[in-house]
Amino acid sequence: MKSGYSHVLMLLSAILCFAPVLGIDTVLDRYVHARETAHLQSMADSLTDRMQTSVEAGIKALQTILADSASLCTPSFANSIHRVIESSLHVRQVLVQNGDGLQFCDAFGHEVGLTLLSEALPLPGRTQTIALARLAELAVPVIRISQRVGDNRMVSVVVPVISTAPEDLLAGLVPGSLIRVSLTNGTEIISAGDTLTYQKRDSGTEFVTAQAFAGELPLRTEAAVPFAMARAQYTDIDVTATVAACLMSGAFLLLALNYVRRTQLPSFDLERAIAEGEIRPYYQPIINLKTGRLSGCEVLCRWTKRNGEVVPPGAFIDYAEVTGLAIPMTISLMQQVKADLSDLCVDLPDIRIAINLFEGHFRDGTIVDDVQAIFSGSPISFRQLVFEITERRPLGNSMQASSVIAGLHALGARLAMDDVGTGHSNLAYMQTLGVDVIKIDRVFVDMIKADTTQVPVLDGLIAMSRDLRTDVVAEGVETEAQARYLRARGVELAQGWLFAPALRPTQFKELARALNMPKRAPGVATSHLPAVDAAA
Repeated sequence: MKSGYSHVLMLLSAILCFAPVLGIDTVLDRYVHARETAHLQSMADSLTDRMQTSVEAGIKALQTILADSASLCTPSFANSIHRVIESSLHVRQVLVQNGDGLQFCDAFGHEVGLTLLSEALPLPGRTQTIALARLAELAVPVIRISQRVGDNRMVSVVVPVISTAPEDLLAGLVPGSLIRVSLTNGTEIISAGDTLTYQKRDSGTEFVTAQAFAGELPLRTEAAVPFAMARAQYTDIDVTATVAACLMSGAFLLLALNYVRRTQLPSFDLERAIAEGEIRPYYQPIINLKTGRLSGCEVLCRWTKRNGEVVPPGAFIDYAEVTGLAIPMTISLMQQVKADLSDLCVDLPDIRIAINLFEGHFRDGTIVDDVQAIFSGSPISFRQLVFEITERRPLGNSMQASSVIAGLHALGARLAMDDVGTGHSNLAYMQTLGVDVIKIDRVFVDMIKADTTQVPVLDGLIAMSRDLRTDVVAEGVETEAQARYLRARGVELAQGWLFAPALRPTQFKELARALNMPKRAPGVATSHLPAVDAAA
């Protein structure tokens, strides 16, 4: 006992003597990182909100024009266009074209110099498509919002992405910052700053980053600044804090402990959120690359607090796993999945629902009973369930883990290995676990570019899956080039922004029925189909 107290006193003495001086850089680094991240996020959110407002205004204008006009390119049609343009702050042009791009008429009675810069992207839950374009008289690219009318007519509304000059985007940011606005398929719309350095950041340069998405629209804003540039703005604070740390180690230690206490996520808050249903499931569609049909989904979670604040998964998932709250959180998500998707699983008995499990589930061992209690007798059959485990963290107790996996297999559920290629496992390890599905991490999918002919690491993972006789799901698919590459190598299933983001239950069910039950969804336009379907 006396030795134990000595060790504690030595540890406390070391902290009191060295922690303030040695830790000041770490504390200040975190402070700078958090503050600059918040500032960048605010800038990205503001810019994205403006873009979303512009595009939504264009969609509304297009709907109004089509609703007010019985036929196209008539005087009444022209009058409707003029009324819309006069009442809108965003609409710059309206034109009617055929399928080959031949112009029939426009808002001002002259040939429109509109050059497409990207493919047309579908809007989830809408009949319109959007594409990036260049309008002759504008320096900044525009968004073309289009809707087909009849067999060979397309009405388009042109709106600006932003009304700010590229160099003005960096106003209020640290020198060296950059802003990049792009479509979610990677097509750049506008950028300011040294984006090339950011794209080659694997060289070791650390960046503070933020990104924002325009709701369900395929628009993304990225903001970044080299951490060294941001840190340089805090030199005065650094000197003052270092001197204070040397002179007032005791006071600084108390403040540091208080800071840690205040910044940690309180466990009771997460417990309350789980109990009150604030942790809600969103559904990431998984698409069959050969048929274009929806194969299933991965259940992801979002925490929306009562005050409307949205807590990103990265802020609480690891915390939930460490504290053991991942187990009740998973139970709550499964109960919500049953309520959300029971009717869909009756209509589409072949779809699969993937639910993430954590290492703690395999130590606890009650997950099998929980699955049986929740889904037994429900419209969702056990064979429609897939349980995902991550490769990033090994399963500790192999005997207990094997027992849990055997129990899930006995029910009829399947097991998927997530993040394959990024962790510790190998072929023998996955054979031992009895994996049914391999999910290839997006880091390998990102290696596929438009002109890529071979990605050895990715091809090796695909070959490994064949050896294991498992299904393969590719994560993070964002471009048609990636989808074509994967399909050419026998990968049938994929998920990512090319097809859809994680959707709310109603949106996901609408998409599922549109793709898999076209006769029961006559109002769904073909533009809802995944982009890869065009390449099939």
